[in-house]
Amino acid sequence: MTRRQRRPRGFTLVEVLVALAVVAITLTAGLQASGALTRAATRQTDQWLAQICAENELTRLRLVRQLPGVGDTAVNCEQAGHSLQVQLSVLPTPNPNFRRVDAVVVGPVDGREVRLLTLSTVLGRY
Repeated sequence: MTRRQRRPRGFTLVEVLVALAVVAITLTAGLQASGALTRAATRQTDQWLAQICAENELTRLRLVRQLPGVGDTAVNCEQAGHSLQVQLSVLPTPNPNFRRVDAVVVGPVDGREVRLLTLSTVLGRY
Protein backbone atom coordinates (compact mmCIF):
# COMPACT_ATOMS: atom_id res chain seq x y z
CA MET A 1 0.00 0.00 0.00
CA THR A 2 1.45 3.33 -1.00
CA ARG A 3 1.24 6.56 0.93
CA ARG A 4 -1.38 8.02 -1.37
CA GLN A 5 -3.79 5.15 -0.92
CA ARG A 6 -3.75 5.37 2.86
CA ARG A 7 -6.74 7.20 4.34
CA PRO A 8 -6.23 9.75 7.12
CA ARG A 9 -7.54 8.71 10.54
CA GLY A 10 -9.39 11.01 13.00
CA PHE A 11 -10.39 14.63 12.75
CA THR A 12 -8.27 17.67 12.15
CA LEU A 13 -7.89 20.34 14.79
CA VAL A 14 -10.04 22.75 12.75
CA GLU A 15 -12.89 20.23 12.54
CA VAL A 16 -12.82 19.67 16.31
CA LEU A 17 -12.82 23.43 17.00
CA VAL A 18 -15.78 23.97 14.65
CA ALA A 19 -17.71 21.17 16.37
CA LEU A 20 -16.95 22.67 19.80
CA ALA A 21 -18.12 26.11 18.61
CA VAL A 22 -21.41 24.65 17.34
CA VAL A 23 -21.98 22.84 20.65
CA ALA A 24 -21.18 26.00 22.65
CA ILE A 25 -23.62 28.11 20.61
CA THR A 26 -26.35 25.49 20.99
CA LEU A 27 -25.85 25.23 24.76
CA THR A 28 -25.91 29.03 25.12
CA ALA A 29 -29.19 29.23 23.20
CA GLY A 30 -30.67 26.47 25.37
CA LEU A 31 -29.58 28.23 28.56
CA GLN A 32 -31.20 31.48 27.45
CA ALA A 33 -34.43 29.67 26.55
CA SER A 34 -34.60 27.92 29.92
CA GLY A 35 -33.99 31.24 31.69
CA ALA A 36 -36.87 32.81 29.74
CA LEU A 37 -39.14 29.91 30.72
CA THR A 38 -38.20 30.30 34.38
CA ARG A 39 -38.95 34.05 34.31
CA ALA A 40 -42.29 33.40 32.60
CA ALA A 41 -43.27 30.81 35.22
CA THR A 42 -42.35 33.20 38.03
CA ARG A 43 -44.35 36.00 36.42
CA GLN A 44 -47.35 33.70 36.01
CA THR A 45 -47.18 32.71 39.69
CA ASP A 46 -46.97 36.36 40.77
CA GLN A 47 -50.01 37.28 38.67
CA TRP A 48 -51.98 34.30 39.93
CA LEU A 49 -51.30 35.27 43.56
CA ALA A 50 -52.15 38.90 42.74
CA GLN A 51 -55.47 37.80 41.27
CA ILE A 52 -56.30 35.84 44.41
CA CYS A 53 -55.57 38.93 46.54
CA ALA A 54 -57.66 41.24 44.34
CA GLU A 55 -60.59 38.85 44.18
CA ASN A 56 -60.49 38.34 47.96
CA GLU A 57 -60.73 42.09 48.58
CA LEU A 58 -63.54 42.58 46.08
CA THR A 59 -65.41 39.64 47.60
CA ARG A 60 -64.92 41.13 51.06
CA LEU A 61 -66.53 44.38 49.86
CA ARG A 62 -69.48 42.45 48.41
CA LEU A 63 -69.97 40.53 51.66
CA VAL A 64 -70.18 43.74 53.70
CA ARG A 65 -73.45 44.35 51.83
CA GLN A 66 -73.08 48.13 52.03
CA LEU A 67 -72.20 50.58 49.31
CA PRO A 68 -68.51 51.37 49.89
CA GLY A 69 -67.49 54.96 50.49
CA VAL A 70 -65.61 56.86 47.82
CA GLY A 71 -61.84 56.96 48.38
CA ASP A 72 -58.60 55.03 48.34
CA THR A 73 -57.40 52.36 50.77
CA ALA A 74 -54.48 49.93 50.86
CA VAL A 75 -54.61 46.43 52.27
CA ASN A 76 -51.71 44.02 52.76
CA CYS A 77 -52.17 40.51 51.40
CA GLU A 78 -49.99 37.52 52.23
CA GLN A 79 -50.23 34.65 49.75
CA ALA A 80 -47.88 31.64 49.55
CA GLY A 81 -45.10 33.52 51.31
CA HIS A 82 -45.40 36.56 49.04
CA SER A 83 -46.25 39.91 50.58
CA LEU A 84 -48.47 41.89 48.22
CA GLN A 85 -50.43 45.12 48.61
CA VAL A 86 -53.93 45.67 47.24
CA GLN A 87 -54.74 49.31 46.56
CA LEU A 88 -58.51 49.79 46.42
CA SER A 89 -59.91 52.84 44.68
CA VAL A 90 -63.67 53.43 45.01
CA LEU A 91 -65.05 55.92 42.50
CA PRO A 92 -68.56 57.34 42.06
CA THR A 93 -70.59 56.55 38.94
CA PRO A 94 -73.26 58.63 37.22
CA ASN A 95 -75.84 56.46 38.99
CA PRO A 96 -75.58 57.06 42.76
CA ASN A 97 -76.68 53.46 43.46
CA PHE A 98 -73.40 52.09 42.07
CA ARG A 99 -69.67 52.49 42.75
CA ARG A 100 -66.74 51.53 40.57
CA VAL A 101 -64.02 49.68 42.48
CA ASP A 102 -60.50 49.27 41.09
CA ALA A 103 -58.16 46.84 42.84
CA VAL A 104 -54.50 47.35 41.91
CA VAL A 105 -52.11 44.73 43.27
CA VAL A 106 -48.50 45.79 43.78
CA GLY A 107 -45.66 43.46 44.69
CA PRO A 108 -41.90 43.06 44.58
CA VAL A 109 -40.35 41.89 41.32
CA ASP A 110 -36.57 41.88 40.94
CA GLY A 111 -36.16 44.08 44.01
CA ARG A 112 -38.60 46.81 42.98
CA GLU A 113 -42.33 47.35 43.50
CA VAL A 114 -44.35 46.83 40.32
CA ARG A 115 -48.02 46.70 39.42
CA LEU A 116 -48.89 43.04 38.97
CA LEU A 117 -52.60 43.21 38.25
CA THR A 118 -55.55 45.58 37.99
CA LEU A 119 -59.05 44.25 38.52
CA SER A 120 -62.19 46.42 38.30
CA THR A 121 -65.83 45.86 39.13
CA VAL A 122 -69.03 47.76 39.88
CA LEU A 123 -70.80 47.32 43.20
CA GLY A 124 -74.42 48.25 43.74
CA ARG A 125 -76.61 49.20 46.66
CA TYR A 126 -78.10 46.16 48.42
